[in-house]
Amino acid sequence: MRSDIAKGLPWQRFIPLYPRGRAGRHLRCLGVLACLMGLGCLIVYATGGTAYAYPYLMLIPVILSAAWYHVYGGLTAAFVAASLLACLPLEVATGTTQPISNYLVRLSLYLAIGGFTGWLFKMLEEANRLREMVLRHDPRSGLLNLVALEESLSCDVLAPAEQRASMALFLVRITDITDVLEALGADATDALVTALGTRFRVEFPAIEGVYRYGNAEMLLLFRDIRRPDIARLAEALSEAGERNIVIQDLPIRPQLVLGSALGRRDGNLFDDLIRESRMAMLAALEHKRSHCHYSPDYQRRTLQTVQLISRVRRGVEREEFELHYQPKIRLADGRVCGCEALLRWRSDDGSLVAPGLFMPKVEDTSLIAPITEYVTERACRFAMQHDEPVSINFSVRNLYDESLLYRLQALVESQGIDPRRLEVEITEGALIQDLAFAKAVIQKIRDFGAGVSIDDFGTGFSSFKYLRHLPISGLKIDRAFVQDLESDPRARALMKCMIEVGHALSLTVTAEGVETDEQYKILSDLGCDQIQGFLISPALPPEAYMAWRRTHAARALPGMIR
Repeated sequence: MRSDIAKGLPWQRFIPLYPRGRAGRHLRCLGVLACLMGLGCLIVYATGGTAYAYPYLMLIPVILSAAWYHVYGGLTAAFVAASLLACLPLEVATGTTQPISNYLVRLSLYLAIGGFTGWLFKMLEEANRLREMVLRHDPRSGLLNLVALEESLSCDVLAPAEQRASMALFLVRITDITDVLEALGADATDALVTALGTRFRVEFPAIEGVYRYGNAEMLLLFRDIRRPDIARLAEALSEAGERNIVIQDLPIRPQLVLGSALGRRDGNLFDDLIRESRMAMLAALEHKRSHCHYSPDYQRRTLQTVQLISRVRRGVEREEFELHYQPKIRLADGRVCGCEALLRWRSDDGSLVAPGLFMPKVEDTSLIAPITEYVTERACRFAMQHDEPVSINFSVRNLYDESLLYRLQALVESQGIDPRRLEVEITEGALIQDLAFAKAVIQKIRDFGAGVSIDDFGTGFSSFKYLRHLPISGLKIDRAFVQDLESDPRARALMKCMIEVGHALSLTVTAEGVETDEQYKILSDLGCDQIQGFLISPALPPEAYMAWRRTHAARALPGMIR
């Protein structure tokens, strides 16, 4: 807070201190006090002297001086006011002078009032200053908060467009703060944020303010920054912020992700800068980069995602989703050995929306639970009606939904389905996040008789490492390893290696994305157990699938798959 005079209690700000600078404000205040005291003396003299009640008017400048200058101001004004009144007669009409006792009593009263009101105004101003400090600071870290940022930016509402466009806001997230919280506690995370904010203020004097924004985030406000300087400044901030910080006698090297945005020539500076810098930071997280600067494309993509999720939610309510089934072929005899249930979304115009356009977004929301429950129910019904092994897909969120696993088991038991005709496919990336938890979930599924297969095998980071720890029943080799089998000997060698690893662990190996006869022949020669892909058939609606199934069964022989 500024310590200017006439800056404290709200009503004190009404005095128009037009002269610029501290000296000008002092002169203005002293001029007001002198005028009030002079006017008071004139009124006392004009009304007959100090024998009447009008000398109390001199308390007005005394109290005002106490409000502006606190105890010293109140005492000084009280002494001056009492001294001026001592020069006036007791009775103007008779010319009677005041006895010394009148002066002393009045002086004592004025000094008491001036000193007390000065002390009172000082306490009120300190309380007001403390209230504003608490209002504008984060209580745990001591850094400024969003209220302070909004106040700072509100001063630029009427600023020229060029000045607004030169303001830059960086949103800094400490990505590993959860590790600090779990290892050292909440006080350590606050100390880390405080130390990091202090380091930024010391090493980057151009920072106007460091503001805490959430538990693991802070905002850095710069002025007079141009677009070409953003990347270099972000690199310097990352380098400074990721140096070791000693917290509770332990050196901690925080990992930072930054998003930045420049002020726009129009719009709301506060809302726009925070929203845009946050979108940029989230883009940096998504692309695994240390910094991203805001682009209008981020907002368009975010809006499209919000609209898509809204449409998906409506589609769930309107039952616009349906299951299609893609067959799997056993290479040993060319016969159908099961199918995979794949979700399809039929839009308002009757066309099908490709799963790749909506499922990656849906998997990050709570909508995945009702959608997976729908898939599970329909797939179990299909398996019961057609005596056909069916595979369904589980996302990462599904693995953490214990109620879904219980419903799956209850559904299998209530419909009398042989659980061996049901297989759950789990992506490799879901396993890597928490191997111990994934192992426990897979074991629960295996315990009631269903199979578990690793989908998109080979696309993760530790494929061979975790295989021996998981109670799985099959591997599905990703299409990326199939598409180059015809032209790349190294691809064939790698495929052979993965098939042999699967067989060594007694797992059923399925190759996805088979599209040519040559790929079929190579996989058969390499000993792959099953294949699926467009060479066999695309995913089909239930009726079309069963028609295809009957046609294929009538002519399926080894090597004849179409």
